[in-house]
Amino acid sequence: MLIKNCKLRNKDGLWNISIKDDKIKQITTDILPDEAETIDAAGHLTSAPYVEPHIHLDAVFTAGQPRWNESGTLFEGIELWSERKEQISIADVKERAKKAINLQISQGIQFVRSHVDTTDSELTALKALLEVKEEVKDLIDLQLVAFPQEGICSYPNGRELMEEAVKLGADVIGAIPHYEFTREYGIESLKTAFSLAEKYNRLIDIHCDEIDDPESHFLETVATYAYESGMGSKVSASHTTAMHSYNNPYACKLFRLLKLAGINIISCPTENIHLQGRFDTFPKRRGITRVKELLEAGINTAVAQDSIMDPWYPLGTDNPLREVDMCIHACQMMGYHDIINSFDLVTANAARALHLDDYGIKEGNTANLIIVNADNEFEAIRNLSPVLYSIRQGKIIVERIPEKLKMQSI
Repeated sequence: MLIKNCKLRNKDGLWNISIKDDKIKQITTDILPDEAETIDAAGHLTSAPYVEPHIHLDAVFTAGQPRWNESGTLFEGIELWSERKEQISIADVKERAKKAINLQISQGIQFVRSHVDTTDSELTALKALLEVKEEVKDLIDLQLVAFPQEGICSYPNGRELMEEAVKLGADVIGAIPHYEFTREYGIESLKTAFSLAEKYNRLIDIHCDEIDDPESHFLETVATYAYESGMGSKVSASHTTAMHSYNNPYACKLFRLLKLAGINIISCPTENIHLQGRFDTFPKRRGITRVKELLEAGINTAVAQDSIMDPWYPLGTDNPLREVDMCIHACQMMGYHDIINSFDLVTANAARALHLDDYGIKEGNTANLIIVNADNEFEAIRNLSPVLYSIRQGKIIVERIPEKLKMQSI
């Protein structure tokens, strides 16, 4: 395969990419002869695929079941999910998850990390998604997080269920310390998560401080454990919305620890701005973690969708650029270079959080890439531009023909 006239990120001019089998063989500005399969990128932005670092595939398309979340709070969402998950089956989870994965594929996403609720004595959702992971592997890479939605210490047999989830095949260890009954339980849940990760050689991704409480400081414990255990960049903290409410001197101290530990932060902008601030009158806090400041401090930060029509968030299409758009507005990242660099939030930075090794448009790497209907990152984000092609392992898995518009102009 030959892809010609590509606009590559951080490179001037147009480039040609030669693909042999499933590998990128050559990247050059030299003119290469057409091959049997030749794509003319026509100057469009050509990038490594989008990465979705935080989604809940077990809960997608359950909004309104058994009823709608009218308060818009995280806590009502958890209560509603506790009722809905009593009705789940292998077939139910697989059908909804595949519907969401088809959306993700159409958006140019090729790598996904999904949290899966383990506070279920049968671990039904995990078993279903382990089957899905195998069934979709030619189209998308799926990491599964053992996620204790109702707590590790606060849920009956929570620790045992987490370990069983890992034995079944979960790739990542999760926790939700701010939702545990007590602070002590929260700390104990983090000890359990790190113990399991070290025992089974797994990554860690913690739902951390997803609350407006400025006194919720579990992130400092996550970072300390990551630093002292040497796990560092294998650890991610998702949401961290309480950071929005921290006083600045404490945040400054915390940033030093986060940098030292080398952990990743994953923000979910549309969901966080929807769920947070629900106990405020006016002014209402935005509730999104300090993305701009984290990036400026050199702390790897990514953004994610989190939910697609579930008890926590009634909308969602998993368009990565929509999350970038919300992030740069809410976090006041509207400088020109901020906008350009924000494309990393759903590509390179998200790939780092997932510990993806074979990622990026480089000679010798697996030929995974997307062609976006835009000339550069700025225009892609401004227009929320769709993906024209998604190529995986040297094969086209998405091809989109742009719509044609006829209109009288002034």
